[in-house]
Amino acid sequence: MTQPTPIRRVSGPLRTALDLADRGVPVLPLSKGKVPFANCPACLYTSCGGRPNMKTPGPCACPRPCHAWAAATTDPDILTGPAWARAWKQAAAVAWHPGGIGLTVVDLDHADAIAWARRTLPATRTVATTRGEHWIYQGAMPSANDVRDGVDIKSTMVYARWLGPGTGTITILPDTVRALVVRKQSPVRPVSVPVPAGGGECPHRTPVFLERGIAMAEQRITAATSGVHATVYRTFLAVLSAHGRCGCLTENHMSRLFAAAQTKGETARHCTDAWTNARTALGM
Repeated sequence: MTQPTPIRRVSGPLRTALDLADRGVPVLPLSKGKVPFANCPACLYTSCGGRPNMKTPGPCACPRPCHAWAAATTDPDILTGPAWARAWKQAAAVAWHPGGIGLTVVDLDHADAIAWARRTLPATRTVATTRGEHWIYQGAMPSANDVRDGVDIKSTMVYARWLGPGTGTITILPDTVRALVVRKQSPVRPVSVPVPAGGGECPHRTPVFLERGIAMAEQRITAATSGVHATVYRTFLAVLSAHGRCGCLTENHMSRLFAAAQTKGETARHCTDAWTNARTALGM
């Protein structure tokens, strides 16, 4: 006789996560401060090749909830497994990956931002937040912070805190929202540094060395839970010190670092200032 599957007795954030996962929503736990859990020792500084540093969204291979949005899953066996048990005991909230289910959250942080949305964007499902509202649209897109005063875009490769199902009918993502990020993607100034004299090949041009350096820098920024301004500056300083004098850095590398900083709430201006100050400190 076939035995029935045991019923999981869970409550709190894990119960919410399982309910969402059952509806196909990728979820993960958040620790105190509403931030993801830090990388485990095996994954520290992306020594595991952590998924958040990749160009496209996808699951993390680590069994622990280690890599923010990339750890989000709908698998109940992972959510209730021993590798996640400690995280759920300490969890303060549940997060979800909007882009992982083909959605975009327009995060409106204050009354003026909400008023702008009501004037400018088509009505859709809304969720009340502590200070404003989340407007949820059907369709995924690149994410970006501070696209205008009090407005962030949360979709691919970021997480959003789960605050309930909201009210209203989800509508198609409008071009107005997509255009906000297109206009935002110009914070990086071209890097103009001299190639080493003597015609020798730059040792930093090896793809593995350079890629690992940029990936570690991205991870250092995204893992910051406090002192983000200082972390961004120190990281830019370290990258420029290692790679800035040989001509190996490209605009794409800097775009990745700027994007990592902006996911932590930095503005394009702060990123540019930190980059400029780091170059000045190094005499570049």
